[in-house]
Amino acid sequence: MPGFTHLQNAQPVSLGHHLLAYVEMAVRDRSRLVDCRKRLNQCPLGSAALAGTIYPIDRTYCSDQLGFEQPTNNSLDAVSDRDFALEFLACLQIYGMHLSRLAEEFVIWSSYQFQFIRLGDDFTTGSSIMPQKKNPDAAELIRAKSGRILAAFNSLSVTMKSLPLAYSKDMQEDKEVVFDAFDQLCLCVRAMTGMLRSVKFNTQRMLEAASIGFPTATDLADYLVEKMKMPFREAHHCAARIVKIAEENDCTLEELSISQMREVVPAIDEEVLSLLSLLSSMSRRDSYGGTSPRQVKKQLQRLRQ
Repeated sequence: MPGFTHLQNAQPVSLGHHLLAYVEMAVRDRSRLVDCRKRLNQCPLGSAALAGTIYPIDRTYCSDQLGFEQPTNNSLDAVSDRDFALEFLACLQIYGMHLSRLAEEFVIWSSYQFQFIRLGDDFTTGSSIMPQKKNPDAAELIRAKSGRILAAFNSLSVTMKSLPLAYSKDMQEDKEVVFDAFDQLCLCVRAMTGMLRSVKFNTQRMLEAASIGFPTATDLADYLVEKMKMPFREAHHCAARIVKIAEENDCTLEELSISQMREVVPAIDEEVLSLLSLLSSMSRRDSYGGTSPRQVKKQLQRLRQ
């Protein structure tokens, strides 16, 4: 399929490689939530109004009994702190943003212009007046709800930004945004999970789209650097001139003859023709984390473990 920059064809990648990018985001989202829990799981009980309590309670014992990792270390901070809520919301907003990006791609990919995917009927709706429409409503709602989650973080941040120590009544506004953001994210996760299970990928259409826009031009430039020892600036210029010839002949780089390429680089070897296919381009990007089939399989194995 096409790998995009600026939503324009850039270089060929595999569908697996593209989807694994979102898996990496999800892994980080999970890691952030685990880390967040460790930091926020402190017990404020015993801080009293703001200065601590006169009663000889064992705060560590209370903390253990209530399932916290430790008691808070400063009574003023414990009473006035909402970092635990803000950090949780920050994790949720990043998670929601990642879901929104995938949702946006599903919106684009399901369009008639792309036709990369077909979403299941449970996650789409028809138009009120246009019978031919199949609108990606679930994806669009995920995209919208990520803004609501982001707004929750901003709302509480603005509430807290000017408060002196210790407690102020403003802080009671933390509940609504935290609970709502959590509920909205859970809904988005369930919807995205359902969409991913229902989606059907049009791999033939993806393959056709990957050949548009001379996506192996970088491979041509790399060949000129690697084999002909050109500086990349010069190789980039020569590759662009060869692309221009392909445009004028309405063909792909792979379909150009070696004689046509020699109009630009007289010493170019026929070996270059074997490097300009989509599969060759993809397979040669074999650095760790790259899109070659070998690397994608290694990443799949690591993630499954």
